[in-house]
Formats: sequence, C-alpha cells, structure tokens
Amino acid sequence: QVQLVESGGGLVQPGGSLRLSCSTSGFTFSAYAMSWYRQAPGKERELVATISSAGGIISYAAFVKGRFTISRDNTKVTVYLQMNSLKPEDTAVYYCKAYRDVEYWGQGTQVTVSS
Repeated sequence: QVQLVESGGGLVQPGGSLRLSCSTSGFTFSAYAMSWYRQAPGKERELVATISSAGGIISYAAFVKGRFTISRDNTKVTVYLQMNSLKPEDTAVYYCKAYRDVEYWGQGTQVTVSS
C-alpha cells in the first residue's frame, strides 16, 4: 500500500522557518521524482519545488526561489522542504507528490504564517 505522510506544518510568524517532511512507503522511492505543491484557500494547487529521483535536478517556483530548499534522503525514503523567510502568502496546505509513470499524493500538512 502506497503511503505519503507529510508532517512539520504549523503556525509560524512572518520571517520564521519550518521544515516539512514527507515520509513514504509502498513504492520504490529512489525511482520517483518528488515534488511539493501547495493550495491556499480559494486557489488552485500550485507547484512549489521538484527534485529528481537521484536528487541531481532541482527546480523551484519563482515565488519561493531563494527561500525554500527541497531535498531528499533515499535511504530514509523521505523528501523535505526547508522553508525560510516565510510570508503570510505562504499560508496553504502543502502536499508532496511522487511521480514516474503514476502519481502518488499525500494528504497534506497545514502551514499558517501569521503574527
């Protein structure tokens, strides 16, 4: 059974940091590219960052470049999203996705940036 479980979300003040984790099981993690998406209330889900299966190719949405860092540990079958300099507009539910020939999604973790 495929599982992706996000954690690490919460309430943080503007300028603060959070580290999201996505722990996985049930598929060959090292063969899949991984992405983080987010969805704010009333908005469509948007791509935040992507990392290739071996970690050598990384890309970011323009709105997070320089503030967020995606990484993965294939031995721990986990992908991470380090989020620094958080802004109120980063408030959203954050999801991880695994993809190769199929896609697998997690259930999401809420990130709220507010003073």
